[in-house]
Amino acid sequence: MSLQIKGRHGYSVEFSPYFQHRFACASSQYYGIAGNGTLFIIDQTQNGLVPTVVFDWNDGLFDVTWAENNENVLVTASGDGGIVVWDASQPRGPIKAYKEHTKEVYSVHWSQTRNENFVLSGSWDKLIKLWDISQTQSLATFSGHEYIVYSVRWSPHIPGCFASASGDQTLRIWDVRKPEFPSNVIPAHNAEILTCDWSKYDQNIVFTGSVDCLIKGWDIRNSRGPICQLRGHQYAVRRIKTSPFSKDLLLSCSYDFTVRTWEITHSAPLETIEHHTEFVYGIDHNLHNPGQIVDCGWDEMIKVYNTKSLLSGVR
Repeated sequence: MSLQIKGRHGYSVEFSPYFQHRFACASSQYYGIAGNGTLFIIDQTQNGLVPTVVFDWNDGLFDVTWAENNENVLVTASGDGGIVVWDASQPRGPIKAYKEHTKEVYSVHWSQTRNENFVLSGSWDKLIKLWDISQTQSLATFSGHEYIVYSVRWSPHIPGCFASASGDQTLRIWDVRKPEFPSNVIPAHNAEILTCDWSKYDQNIVFTGSVDCLIKGWDIRNSRGPICQLRGHQYAVRRIKTSPFSKDLLLSCSYDFTVRTWEITHSAPLETIEHHTEFVYGIDHNLHNPGQIVDCGWDEMIKVYNTKSLLSGVR
């Protein structure tokens, strides 16, 4: 199934953790360089992909994350330095907006291990902030990255632990109780790192994707070298998502207009999906439907489809 979001370029998609038919897409006008942003909440129906709620914002929206304790709440990352909280059951506008970053916010992620309102944000101002959306300001600021923070991801296993990926070529592991210093700094690539994600099955494994076209896996207990290195993309790896169904499967998208599926024990992709005509920026697995993924790109298209390689690899 496909949906064209005319005049909007897709940056991020994420399936609802509650409803198997629903996902959200964060998008921007004019490739995120100028203009407004739009958050689409979209349902899969017998008539195709249908936007059920549409929120507009006065700057580009670059990432989206669903709340883990409320099926209607989402948080987006905004080009105005803010994070914006939305409630799909109140479609008149945002319920909260915070603006503490001084440059674009490029990544947001809701805590995966705590039944609380904790959200991370990573920004072009090189900072990471910790938020509780029931509060009026951030709880902590994490500094140390020397360039843009492109990706922040909570550990799905260890409470209070998260990873960050930056244009300074490092992957960093943090403990929220110690915001002054990361617990681990890994020089993971020789180019900007645009994305990271934790294994859903091993609390010590994190994957990174970079401008150098490579995907690497890291064991944070011994980070002297990668545990795997995946080659195949022709341009920068924009986003990776580990499988919620198999410890060995991985999904990626790239500026080479493709989505690829991987088994981490093999260096070459299992499958290469070429159905976009521009950069592919967002991807996600459907937690309720093994093998189904959603992606979005700068060609104004959102696509939902099933992949044989992911489905056959489910253990």
